[in-house]
Amino acid sequence: MKLGIVVSEFNPEITSKMLGHALKIAKEKGIQTVVTKVRGAFDIPLAVKKLLKRKDISGVATLGTIIQGETDHDILIANVCAHALTQLSLEFGKPVSLGVMGPRINVRQAKKRMKEYVERAIHAAFAEKSETLL
Repeated sequence: MKLGIVVSEFNPEITSKMLGHALKIAKEKGIQTVVTKVRGAFDIPLAVKKLLKRKDISGVATLGTIIQGETDHDILIANVCAHALTQLSLEFGKPVSLGVMGPRINVRQAKKRMKEYVERAIHAAFAEKSETLL
């Protein structure tokens, strides 16, 4: 079985490092991965759905960061993304982890937290035993 990883390319100074760390963890654990890159966090759910349809994908880890701007746009995007990912996990009966940072996060905070988010996302999406998820 393989782990799908969907990563947003928006804020590449953060998300490219997140992907690198995720692939390092997967390699250390002997987990095969399929990586899909999307433009932004809003685009993550569609890519996740495509991966979840595959029989060889056991779960999907999502990676990204939604940096706070001058409006509440970050809140909207984060809520829509999280809700859609929850629905997809329930629909397909496979784990989909939320490794997308935000809302209300700045660049400094994102850089400080990125490894933690990646580690939790990978571990949540690819549990070694199915009982771990239940």
